[in-house]
Amino acid sequence: MKKILLILSFVFACSAFAGAQNFKFGYVNSTEIVMLMAETDSARANLNVAQQDAEETFQAMVEEYNLKLEQYQQKYESWTPAVRESKERELGEIQQRISDFQQSIQMELAQMEQNLMSPIRAKAADAINKVSKAKGLSVVFDITSLLYFDPAQGTDITKELKAELGIPEDKVLNTGQNGQAQ
Repeated sequence: MKKILLILSFVFACSAFAGAQNFKFGYVNSTEIVMLMAETDSARANLNVAQQDAEETFQAMVEEYNLKLEQYQQKYESWTPAVRESKERELGEIQQRISDFQQSIQMELAQMEQNLMSPIRAKAADAINKVSKAKGLSVVFDITSLLYFDPAQGTDITKELKAELGIPEDKVLNTGQNGQAQ
């Protein structure tokens, strides 16, 4: 909401000064640009490997729990109360380890994604600045955060950004099954 109010205030201020200056507006979908970058493909591959490793570890923990639970259920009647209590405590500890692992791995994967994507977003922002200056634009809007815009009133800088970042011109964001850029 703050972002929208800030944008609206800026647009209002720009329109108030429009008579005195000639503003040139540009626009781009920065999320799409970032997703099309080769670095994003590499980051996504690294993240997928980490997620698969985490999933394998999680499955191994669940299998351990299920084996011990099955053993507990099968031998419950033959165990003394002290053995039962020990096995129940062991099962509880395994459940707690599984829960702790789930929480920590989610945070670690989110941090990993942030660490991988941060320099990519910075590179895209630098390219946007460079292209905008080269085209003499006063303001560049990200179309994903606008409620309305008239493309005829601005300049789409997507093509120039793709060239600046080495993204093939025909590469587009495919939001198919795997969400990967094609």
